[in-house]
Amino acid sequence: MDTVLSSATPSATDVNSFLSAAEKEALKAATFQRLHPQIYLERFLEEKIRPDGRSIADDENEDTHAWRNVEVNVGSITTTSGSALVRLGNTTVVCGVKAEICEPELDNSDEGFLVPNVDLPALCSPKFKTGPPTEEAQVLSERLNEVLGNGMIPLSSLCIYPGKSAWVLYVDATVINYDGNVFDAALLAMVCALKNVSLPHAEFNPELNRTICTRPKSDSSKPARKLIIEEDLVPLSFSFGVFAGSYLLPDPTASEESLLDTTISIILNTRARILALSQLGTGVDKSEAPGQGVADIPHTREADTLARCISLAKKRQAVIMKKVYDT
Repeated sequence: MDTVLSSATPSATDVNSFLSAAEKEALKAATFQRLHPQIYLERFLEEKIRPDGRSIADDENEDTHAWRNVEVNVGSITTTSGSALVRLGNTTVVCGVKAEICEPELDNSDEGFLVPNVDLPALCSPKFKTGPPTEEAQVLSERLNEVLGNGMIPLSSLCIYPGKSAWVLYVDATVINYDGNVFDAALLAMVCALKNVSLPHAEFNPELNRTICTRPKSDSSKPARKLIIEEDLVPLSFSFGVFAGSYLLPDPTASEESLLDTTISIILNTRARILALSQLGTGVDKSEAPGQGVADIPHTREADTLARCISLAKKRQAVIMKKVYDT
């Protein structure tokens, strides 16, 4: 007798029968998070913990666990003038610097160019589609251009011959995995990649009206050179999310970002001095709220929120500095 196999799709009950108790609880939690993301996050924060396991400490000196782990790998891409890969939790950004020779602008004949750009491909997150750059990618690129254009690299140092020849540095960051706080990760990747850049010796020949580059290591009298970097202007970003008007979340994840009232970024230099501040969103809720330890915005006033962000950023700065200069 022939055996007849059923082609019916298994029901949810059939699926659940094969799951362990832990798997069933995880499935319930994932379903609840998808249907009620704000309530899901609120319940975690009420217990002074975040969904990814980061703690919310009561003591200001115990805030190191409020940040995700950072990993930096410099110089891994040999086909670029400089490169860096940064992992910020699950957010992964790779940056490569491509150096080309161009003609300076007439108004700035003794300066080169620095062109930062961020790519958010479809492979990094389901929220992005294939096609032209998204609005988020364009905003990120503009913000990074403003921060990196603060004089960290003197554009005059990129000039080869005034009015004739200069370097243009294309600083391209691609997000491999998107899990929030891409601005901080991309900026760190760009800074590390620029510090890794090595430019070949270049001279402009007026008779030939062209620039001649010497192949690296081919002539000891014309060695490659590192970029001139103003260390006091090297920017490092530390971003915070404000949730429900009463919680301050350092280094927000992608699931948290979609629920935030506002995002505050503190840009510090290598000496922990403030270079810039930025705020995206509706602002901080001015209503009264109970204290919540390190996640609390004291008195829920905007000035206190900013002061708290600056304080936490300066404490975190030492950790990032070690990643930038000890790798």
